[in-house]
Amino acid sequence: MPGSVPAIEGLPRYTTWGAVPAELLTKTQLAQQDPPLKPGGNPVGQVLYHGNCYAPLYPLGEAVPKRGATPAQRAALDRARELQHQCRRCGAHERNPLGKGRFCDPCRYAMTMWEQHDQAQALARELVADPAAVLLVVDVEPDLLPETQGVAVVAVHDRHLLYAAPAGEHGSPERCAVLDRLDSLLADRRVVEEPDHMGPSRRYPQALLLLPNSGPVVSGRDPLHPWAAHASSANASVARVWASWYGFTDHPSSTHPCIPEYGAAIPWTRSLDVAADAQSMVGLLHRIADGTEPVWERAAWTMDGYGVGEPGPARGRAALSGGRN
Repeated sequence: MPGSVPAIEGLPRYTTWGAVPAELLTKTQLAQQDPPLKPGGNPVGQVLYHGNCYAPLYPLGEAVPKRGATPAQRAALDRARELQHQCRRCGAHERNPLGKGRFCDPCRYAMTMWEQHDQAQALARELVADPAAVLLVVDVEPDLLPETQGVAVVAVHDRHLLYAAPAGEHGSPERCAVLDRLDSLLADRRVVEEPDHMGPSRRYPQALLLLPNSGPVVSGRDPLHPWAAHASSANASVARVWASWYGFTDHPSSTHPCIPEYGAAIPWTRSLDVAADAQSMVGLLHRIADGTEPVWERAAWTMDGYGVGEPGPARGRAALSGGRN
């Protein structure tokens, strides 16, 4: 119901239904006649209802019979109404109409999870095919020996190690040289981060810019070092791509794919050798791109036996990929 229906200029107005002449009826009132009627001409008056709406009034004497539906049309309408209660993916019959798409809640959930899975593969294929895409892995743990701290950059396309070096201590010439090298190497590159899981925050690129033990890494971009973006849409994350591909959720009704709890088998390495870690993660992106990486055995679109259904046409990957650097 609209908020208000303005009056039609030039027509008589009746402010109460009791003031309306008996020979003037609205469209609804004409349709309720036996047999049903419809207006035969233009309105000749209007009546106020709901305080701010005007309904046009038509002469009863000028009304004409309203054409009824044929038996075939009625049957088609009845069938269409019935289908509004039937899921077109699994065939389940619901009490209330299913609305646009005509999918029940379990099927809608499964299809949402599958679409994210499909988008993850599309993003992995984009990254693998992009010669400018690189994976950046860092380790700047201040409590470990200096030789265990390092930075590695691997080309996603051909898995070639582009750069590997000790990270150096914060504020040292070695650290400044690393930052300068990353600024040069990653300029105009599509940077992929290592997994945003299994901690700690020192493994994020932005940790290279912070003092040791300075607290959690905040999200956002550094204007001088745009590659050092954490928890933002600037850079994709291997973990987010894999989680959407794998299809695991920690709640039966959640459509947010996530990483399984600690102790589960995670298909990438996390070691003191950051170069090996980076190449392991790039290999994971390649397996997702070619479809050989396993999915969760209880992934929603595989459990009910109805397949992927009919996912929507949108293939946007903003939730996974973000923009380019």
